[in-house]
Amino acid sequence: MAGLPRVLHVGKFFPPVRGGIETYLADLVAAQRNAGQAAFALVHGEPRQDDPDWLRRVAVHFSFVFAPIALGFPLGLARAIRDFKPQVLHLHVPNLSALWALAVPAARRLPWVIHWHADIVPSRIRKKLALAYRLYRPFERALLERAERIIATSPPYLASSEPLAPWRGKCSVLPLGIDIGRLPPPPCQAAAASSSAEPFRIVSIGRLTYYKGFETLIDAVSQVPGVELDIVGDGEERPALEARVAALPGPAADRIRLRGSLGEREKFDLLGRCDLFCLPSRERTEAFGVAVLEAMAMARPCLVTDLPGSGMPWLVSQAGAGLLARLDDVGDWRDNIHRLSNDRDYCRRLGSAGRRALDTRYSIDESVEALARIYPHPGERRPAHGDRILIVIPARNEAATIGAVVSRLQASGWHDVVVVNDHSQDETADSARLAGATVLEPALPLGAWGALQTGIRYAARHGYTGVVTMDADGQHEVAELPNLLRARWAANVVIGACPERGSRLRKLAWAWFRRLSGFSIADLTSGFRFYDRAAIFLLASRDATLLDYQDLGVLLLLRAHGLTITEVPVAMALRSTGKSRIFCSWLAVARYMAQTTLLCIAGRYGRKAGRTA
Repeated sequence: MAGLPRVLHVGKFFPPVRGGIETYLADLVAAQRNAGQAAFALVHGEPRQDDPDWLRRVAVHFSFVFAPIALGFPLGLARAIRDFKPQVLHLHVPNLSALWALAVPAARRLPWVIHWHADIVPSRIRKKLALAYRLYRPFERALLERAERIIATSPPYLASSEPLAPWRGKCSVLPLGIDIGRLPPPPCQAAAASSSAEPFRIVSIGRLTYYKGFETLIDAVSQVPGVELDIVGDGEERPALEARVAALPGPAADRIRLRGSLGEREKFDLLGRCDLFCLPSRERTEAFGVAVLEAMAMARPCLVTDLPGSGMPWLVSQAGAGLLARLDDVGDWRDNIHRLSNDRDYCRRLGSAGRRALDTRYSIDESVEALARIYPHPGERRPAHGDRILIVIPARNEAATIGAVVSRLQASGWHDVVVVNDHSQDETADSARLAGATVLEPALPLGAWGALQTGIRYAARHGYTGVVTMDADGQHEVAELPNLLRARWAANVVIGACPERGSRLRKLAWAWFRRLSGFSIADLTSGFRFYDRAAIFLLASRDATLLDYQDLGVLLLLRAHGLTITEVPVAMALRSTGKSRIFCSWLAVARYMAQTTLLCIAGRYGRKAGRTA
């Protein structure tokens, strides 16, 4: 970890306070320090005698809608920066006190990484929370705008998060992890699992609060004979849940127990002896589910809510660790519990799959390594993880050339090639497939930019760290790809420029665009470009969907979001260039110039509005 920046984590709480974010933060800081990185933490709470010297707690004066209010937090933040001398602030949100970074001068001088653990969901159940969020949201936007990097915990959460939508260009996905080394080993399956003659034991863990959905689980278990339920945790909903259990018929009520808060040893002992772990959460406040990771660590199968936009069902599905039940659907939860209780061998297989996935993909060491790549390093642009490049080629009626283009790419070692076939009337799709490309065929005609964006979205979904766009007519020389990619560490976007290809009409348009937009780029309409991961997420967004042409509109959008653009000269096979579809006549050029002029003006006023919003 030599050479990595000194990091100050700003969190909500820290153990012994219990919670998923608290568990992750404690494991993360310890793992970073064990790996040799200088990592520190500032959180809420009363200082404890056994606190290490790298941990600071700030006393809480009162709480407001679940948020701790610590009047001394800004002073504590300034002192922590002075004493620990961090080079990066790692802000874990939601956390009201993280907003003090906007006001503390020492914090504003540092780069920020925001770890987005969950949206604040303006709950239909908690009206006070919805009202408080209206006051909080402008500051939340300011925090996100100022951040250099943003981390979401799963692809579904990033895709569905409304607050993150404008900032996806600087978002990365990093699933949570836990320190497997501090946990007891999973029990032997043969010894731990109950026989069919014994009760089927279910455990659920979480704060007894409105969004956890324990009511659904209690009602479902009460309808399945031979099933016992233990709920671990405490909170404001405990009296209501106790009353719900007490109102059940006698035999059912005897099978359901609210255990309250348990120590770590008792909790894992209970997990190790159960047959199934359940988490029936009903709102996206449950963004990931560290308790699911703990169940996977004990090789227990999981049944969780198929909650739209949450990372919890994504985690269980990706790990192969269990099943999903419909949101707040007591009947579906009952049926899934009944199915699993009658197939204990299947439960054991699911539990084993979950433990394997935890060992390989969701350990805290994975988080440490990923953050080492995400943290900003002053004056340094570094390659993203894996450096996976996808070649995207939009094509319409290009059967004469597309096969040769893809074949040249394959022969040069570029095997990740996607051709977006935009309703060709010829054999474009077949030629591309025969040459080795993946072919996407959208249901509706897209146009040049729509086809490019389809390929870029494919790259975002499949984890590529860079995209190279090329035309399908053979004018881009495959041999120039290394030249284009050598410049990718200098900027978010690299344009392969070949001004020599420009006709008189095209050069007239370029001169006008440069004057209007302020760009100093020689070849404004080159389709030979590299986009890094930040640019990929921006160009996959709704804002980018509104664009018509991929050239100037994309550049304006990139610049408006603070992404950097550079240009390198490349050679092109000019003999392969057919007549331009845009710069084919004075009338076409005039129409194009008028449209792009409006785009430049709209972009200019949009940026002014954005600065004052």
